[in-house]
Amino acid sequence: MIRARRICVTAVAVLAALTGSPGPAQAEQPRPSGLFNATDENPLPPGWRIDGEAGARELVWRAPKAVPMGDARVEFRTEDRLLGVPKPARDGRTFRLALGEARPKQLTGLQVTAAGRRLDAAADDTRRSGSRVGRMPAQAPANGVDPGKPGSYRTVTGEYDLAPVRLPGYATPVEMTAEVVAPKGATGSRPLALFLHGRHDTCYKPGSEDDVTRDWPCADGYKPIPSHRGYLRDQQLLASQGYVTVSIAANGINAQDSEAEDAGAQARSSLVRQHLARWADWSAHRSSAPAAVRKAPKADLSRVLLVGHSRGGEGVNRAAMDSLYPPPAAEDGYHGPVRWKVRGAVLIAPTIFGQNPVADVPTVTLLPGCDGDVSDLQGEAFVDGTRGISRGTALHSTVYMVGANHNYFNSEWTPGAAVAPARDDFGTDPDQPDPVCAPGAATRLTAAQQHKAGATYIAAAARLFLVGDDRVRPLLDGSGKRAPSADPARVLTHAVGGRRSGGFLPDGGAKVTGARLCSAIDPDPAVACLHPETLGSSPHFASWETERETGRSAVDLKWSAPGTAARITPAEPVSLRGSQRLALRVFVPPNTTGTKFDVSVTDSRNRKATLGRVEVAGLPGSAATASYWAQELRVPLSAATRAGLDLRHVKSLVLTPRSRSGRAWLMDAWGWAPGTPAVKAAALPRVDVGRTIVKEGDAGTRTYRIPVEVSGHGSGQVRVYVLDPDSGLAEDRLVTVRPGGGAVDIPVEVKGDTTYGDDVEHDIAVKAVRGAVVGKYRGGLTVENDDPEPVITLSPVADRVTEGETLTWRLSLDAPAAVDLWEPVRVLPVTDGAELSTKDVDPQWLEDSSGDMPDPQRPLSDAHLWVWVGIPRGSTGVDFAVPTVQDKVTEPAESMRLALTDRHADPLPGRPVLTGTVLDKP
Repeated sequence: MIRARRICVTAVAVLAALTGSPGPAQAEQPRPSGLFNATDENPLPPGWRIDGEAGARELVWRAPKAVPMGDARVEFRTEDRLLGVPKPARDGRTFRLALGEARPKQLTGLQVTAAGRRLDAAADDTRRSGSRVGRMPAQAPANGVDPGKPGSYRTVTGEYDLAPVRLPGYATPVEMTAEVVAPKGATGSRPLALFLHGRHDTCYKPGSEDDVTRDWPCADGYKPIPSHRGYLRDQQLLASQGYVTVSIAANGINAQDSEAEDAGAQARSSLVRQHLARWADWSAHRSSAPAAVRKAPKADLSRVLLVGHSRGGEGVNRAAMDSLYPPPAAEDGYHGPVRWKVRGAVLIAPTIFGQNPVADVPTVTLLPGCDGDVSDLQGEAFVDGTRGISRGTALHSTVYMVGANHNYFNSEWTPGAAVAPARDDFGTDPDQPDPVCAPGAATRLTAAQQHKAGATYIAAAARLFLVGDDRVRPLLDGSGKRAPSADPARVLTHAVGGRRSGGFLPDGGAKVTGARLCSAIDPDPAVACLHPETLGSSPHFASWETERETGRSAVDLKWSAPGTAARITPAEPVSLRGSQRLALRVFVPPNTTGTKFDVSVTDSRNRKATLGRVEVAGLPGSAATASYWAQELRVPLSAATRAGLDLRHVKSLVLTPRSRSGRAWLMDAWGWAPGTPAVKAAALPRVDVGRTIVKEGDAGTRTYRIPVEVSGHGSGQVRVYVLDPDSGLAEDRLVTVRPGGGAVDIPVEVKGDTTYGDDVEHDIAVKAVRGAVVGKYRGGLTVENDDPEPVITLSPVADRVTEGETLTWRLSLDAPAAVDLWEPVRVLPVTDGAELSTKDVDPQWLEDSSGDMPDPQRPLSDAHLWVWVGIPRGSTGVDFAVPTVQDKVTEPAESMRLALTDRHADPLPGRPVLTGTVLDKP
């Protein structure tokens, strides 16, 4: 598996490095040699190159324009697998991935993606609208309690700014700054809600329309972007209802997390717990608190709600996990006692790169239907990924908000409201506006509507998780009620956990007849739940670290006539005893209507009952939205009771389509009953994968083991994916883990040699399956090359030719390498006599080598001729050839000058600059 490793490599944009230097200053990047293309050893498409120096080769992509800083992770992929997570340069256009032993010919179908959408110029038009757009979902009936209404308290606002803290792996200290909003005059201790913003630009230049940076601290003339103040309206609503709120700043993490293997999740957790520790101190010693805290009522640290936006969502999930199951001290930036209790979390458009949610902390995950940043809506894994992990009593709810984008939940990321430059993250082509998400579309929310709806559902979670008011649960658990304060937003919900029991799950040995058991993640279209050419995507099938996953399935129903029954039979009968209804999570293609099913169950004595009929319509969707999202459908179990079924032993579930034709996917089905049970976290083992870096050595074979730490209590099961460093393919195994055990034992053989090669990473990725939690989910063994890169020299082969012949130079190595090498060669201006022009060389060679055309005629050094010549592994040299053309013009002898360069196009010091001469044909 090729992956960005932890060694720091400074990425400098080629264009910036060339500014002011002679030669191809206008070139955005060097071109691969066209002659080398002809050998089929270099399939790299335009915009890509292989760069780097000894022991640090990199795969480099340069975007046509700056990629805005966002929360989604930019990834390099091939057609079927993840290559790795590149490091961005300061220019926002250049991305570099440390390259292992993969040869260029293995890098076919290169793609640049972020949350499933293509960023590279080779991407298809993913903004195609499709043929039709569905209607807005019907307005649900109002709930009896509306948590979006302001409370009776006036509010008081203030800020604290403490000494910054150092976090492991972060060179620059991180700020301890926060905005406090609290009820004025409230008595007693009050629940605490802590907000953490996501990944955004860090600094801006006042008065500028677009001058933002990713620096920390900010340079002179720039100010910090106050992302932590973007939730003031949410804070004010909660404070009016009696909660103490604090929103913390994380610019210091955002400026540095591109170097973090976990994208900053552990650092954000540490920062959250650093603040909570200070609040615990201040609750015990009020006189030591900052003025903004002393003005607020005393915070009740036994009732804490964490609210995280985007990467902040993943950060607060990790903070909740780390509060229950402490992480290894070496990786953590907080080492004190846990003097608080996290009762729940709200995750707004979150990332979840590890896909390991903490199962025993209730959550509400808000998915915006027009998210242009975390566009795959991967946060759905905060719900789906909790099934079967622990006790199952914690409610995990998804709130799907039609027409909301990613940024507008934060007013400091909203144009017209922010002090710094801001944008609509859902970009749309004005000539082909997205029918669902373009501003002004009937299904798109305004910024004000979206923020108000978000605040309402944050308040609903606070009321349920911190106060225990079960009257707001129907707003969150799939019961189909609405909060009028969120109008006109159309909001749909589903959930797992709570008082659900007896799950019909596609995983764990279930058998399916009359339909297809499909895999969420599989490169084979015949096995995958959604074909890769499907317009739009599903949050339930967001990709992970591997090209194929085990035990992540759904039931795919497809029919051309009514009555084609699909039967799901779990490995063991399930119990629906004590349930009032059967709740199914089902989705159908976006923009479809009228899909109907009869729902039946059969007990272990083969008694059958038809529970009722359900109907579902697809969500409004386009090719740019993740609208294949499961809605919750419920049918009463009363018919089964009347028929005398033994609800303690239900062996199968049957869905019988009643519409003429259609397509649907069943995620799961559960027995449902009203109420919110008390949640008690189980004592579970925690798994953290580390990384060891070793030298390859010159000879012999040594065996190392990938470091895996298991802490906590009890035993559980995890699935370990072992990633092959050559192919990137993964083998998986189910492993039982317990503290002190060595069950996750991955030996790696390292063979020493004296041949220059690349660093090689032997990685594993881990997911919890049952009775366990996983913190640092990815790690491995990095084997560093310790042999010098071969010395490359440039010498003439045919440097004085007649027009129509080929100028040739030889790039020679003093020793063969174990990897393909790429050496930049630059054409320099001629200093004496006439220079070859762009019309004196073969036009196809010129285009292949520089992307330039012969017209208008100009000196050859004025073309974009900075060429990367590929030298295959095992070779001791390759020719650089310049084919010339014969013309009928009488000319003097013409020349070109050539030099090997460094990675910034500067000729290597002490190396000769060679000259080739072309004579007129007699």
